[in-house]
Amino acid sequence: MKAITTDFEYLPASTAEEALDLLSQHKDDDYKIIAGGQSLCTAMKHRLIAPEYIIDIKGVSDLDYIKFDEKEGLRIGALATHRSLEKSPIVREKYSVLCEMEENVASVETRNWGTVVGDLCNADPATDPAPPLIALDAKLKIASKGEERAVDAEEFALDYFETAVQAGEMAAEIQIPVLPPNTGVYFTKYSQIHGDYALASVAVLITLDKKKEVCANARIGLAGVGSTPIRAKKAEEVLKGKKITEALIAEAAEVVKTEISPVSGIEGSADYKRELAGTLLKRVGKEALARAQKA
Repeated sequence: MKAITTDFEYLPASTAEEALDLLSQHKDDDYKIIAGGQSLCTAMKHRLIAPEYIIDIKGVSDLDYIKFDEKEGLRIGALATHRSLEKSPIVREKYSVLCEMEENVASVETRNWGTVVGDLCNADPATDPAPPLIALDAKLKIASKGEERAVDAEEFALDYFETAVQAGEMAAEIQIPVLPPNTGVYFTKYSQIHGDYALASVAVLITLDKKKEVCANARIGLAGVGSTPIRAKKAEEVLKGKKITEALIAEAAEVVKTEISPVSGIEGSADYKRELAGTLLKRVGKEALARAQKA
């Protein structure tokens, strides 16, 4: 069989402004943005996609940053790698859940090259960063030539491998607010192989009142249990305004099973994944509570 070849025009950018210019010029064309390329190159290799243009932003150094401000919170640029997030001292101090999440993302080699924003833009429904970012109330800044807008992390993925980024735009930054006092956050995932995509993953944020007796706020993010990562708002309401007990967390775990839509596959049935998500929520909820009590 004759090999199929694919030709494309390669368009490298050296600044964010230059990248936005290229996107503006080619917004009506069939193009893809490449940063780390861990997912894009694989898709092209297997002929799943064949874009006419590749806009390379890997050399855009002004998008490679991790910054923290006591008022604005954490900012993660589009070129920040998984490994830089994992090893960032300020992230470990202020948002340790992100470092813990990164330690189980693929391999060190992948984390050294792959970008966090690029991972989100691939929009795999089991992506690791999404649940903790949803729990942390993160937003993604989406930029185009002359314009910017922000999208909540829970609304960024629209369907399998589809995001809110439109033609002529790129996801430029993750924005995470400062955590309130008395807040604990925890994340875990279950995968059959260390570092692999999750069959189910859960992140929980719990903020307690001043006396550390009542749940002032709760946020729950999940992945691997639907066509996109989700926020479990009904399960959150079970916890809010109440003194959290093991029984209450178990009640939230039952509710979360009704909010997800897992799909059966060779790795497990939909019913198995639903039960798995509930079990993980009970474990993660208890640890998030313990962290809030110690905060």
